[in-house]
Amino acid sequence: YHDGETQRGLASWYGSEQQGRLTADGERFDPRLFTAAHRQLPFGTIVRVTNRSNGLSVEVRINDRGPFDDDDRIIDLSAAAADLLQMKRAGIVAVEVEVVRLGSPGRVNQR
Repeated sequence: YHDGETQRGLASWYGSEQQGRLTADGERFDPRLFTAAHRQLPFGTIVRVTNRSNGLSVEVRINDRGPFDDDDRIIDLSAAAADLLQMKRAGIVAVEVEVVRLGSPGRVNQR
């Protein structure tokens, strides 16, 4: 991965049911923050997610791993990010994900 690289696929979101649980990088999940789960991008990577059906975008920080379902989902967004993209009712939407700033591949978990 590199800055400016894009990926297209589906996005889903997760919210208050995960509140307070540890994310894969060791921080506590807060659905009010602009964070997301991605299978491979380094923790700390900032990506711009654009809802392809309405053109709305949001920048989020990767702090978790997923989604792990066997479909075309490429990113799971926090509830706050899903709100800005106006995708909560649909649940899953087509998106474009662009790397704004790549995180450090060797970054250790935060506690």
